[in-house]
Amino acid sequence: MRIAIAYPPLESEKGVPLLTQNRQFQWFSRPTYIFPVVPATAATMLKKAGHEVLFLDGIAAEMTSAAFDASLRDFAPDLVVVETKTPVVKRHWRWIRERKAQLQPSCRFALVGDHVTAMPEESMAECPVDFILTGGDWDFLLLNVADAAFDVSKFEPGVWYREGGEVRNTGPFRLDHDLNSAPHIDRELVRWELYSCRNGNFKRTPGTYIMAGRDCWHAKCTFCSWTTLYPKYRTRRVDDVLDEIQDLVERYGVREIMDDSGSFPAGSWLTDFCNGMIARGLNRKVRIDCNMRFGRLGPDDYKLMRKAGFRLVLFGVESANQETLDRFCKALKVEDVEKGAKWASDAGLAVHLTFMFGHAWEGPEEMANTVRLARRLLACGYAATLQCTLTIPYPGTPLFRELKEAGMLTTLDWDDYDQRTAVTKTPLASESDVKKAIRDVYRGFLQPRALWHLFRRNLFDLSFYYRGWRYLKGHLTDFSG
Repeated sequence: MRIAIAYPPLESEKGVPLLTQNRQFQWFSRPTYIFPVVPATAATMLKKAGHEVLFLDGIAAEMTSAAFDASLRDFAPDLVVVETKTPVVKRHWRWIRERKAQLQPSCRFALVGDHVTAMPEESMAECPVDFILTGGDWDFLLLNVADAAFDVSKFEPGVWYREGGEVRNTGPFRLDHDLNSAPHIDRELVRWELYSCRNGNFKRTPGTYIMAGRDCWHAKCTFCSWTTLYPKYRTRRVDDVLDEIQDLVERYGVREIMDDSGSFPAGSWLTDFCNGMIARGLNRKVRIDCNMRFGRLGPDDYKLMRKAGFRLVLFGVESANQETLDRFCKALKVEDVEKGAKWASDAGLAVHLTFMFGHAWEGPEEMANTVRLARRLLACGYAATLQCTLTIPYPGTPLFRELKEAGMLTTLDWDDYDQRTAVTKTPLASESDVKKAIRDVYRGFLQPRALWHLFRRNLFDLSFYYRGWRYLKGHLTDFSG
């Protein structure tokens, strides 16, 4: 079977869509391209099973729509798979409707992602898509559909399809696939170089992404769209992850690796991984970045991670107000943020923090608390970088259900759920107040003490300063007005 995994160009005055491997969609004025681990695994699994595969990311390849469509027509696929998210799902409905008329009549289309997992009936009604593969293990489901040659009697649970004019499904998706059975990604097949440099997380290039687990061992944050995909946490074997890292270093010359598991494995798994990096000498050849949660690790854990080659650790903070953290089910105390950031920073790790603004129950005072905390962490040197977004309650999340039932959403037009518009009603006077708070946080990078820590860490790295300034300018533009 001929299968195309496609990211059509989405031309917009809003900017470049950050779609692949992303939990919160955003249009970026300055593009960043994140390597799509699950789609790339899907492509590799299909190829290994004997299918012909086209991995066509028109966004990262910066293709025009005409060039993208020509590549797709030349490939003549039997199945086109599109990953979508809430803010662009309507665009993808239109795209599928138009391409249905342009490609060969036998070509079928599938949608995957958190939005269609949460609301599969909607997409089956709104566009002529043939299949929806729900859940986060859609790479395994796609292989199942391809191997079954569209015979629905052989489909695994989690597939929505059409039969005799009726919409049917095979039941709730499962997360019982063995992650260790998946092959290491064929990086040439998916053109890994497109994502290897233009990424704000990488200090060393070329860089790439892996996932040691799917997805987060906490998996309770009420705003996170990926809890829709991965309500259950699973990890790969330590030795399998180490083998992949070693291959990336030796075969591709990779210098930095971002593990994009929602939370990197902790406990004995983390200890074994760190010791394995040191024993293999990989800690001297590559830097590792990862997502982590405050409150789980202590100073000795961070010191071991630094010794093992870790460089950057990303933490979600979201707010400096305990009520908000509790309502989000973060299982986090405000006092743990500064303490944990200090421990990680003192160990020599670069700390990246994420904050959200525009919570339905936060007024000016609460928002100012978060601005002060973020700027203080920059000034103290406990945070090397940070990122701010608007609060976007995605369909399928507890936060969406809560705010919808309370009448606290300003719109159900999915186009507006794109980080450019505040869709949550708040006690604030206007949306501009929220965006001003975000700009105030980003301007915290320009505080004298924050600049001192920046120069101290990156004394002679002129290219880092240049990239950092361009990303800062881009973020200020993203939240202007």
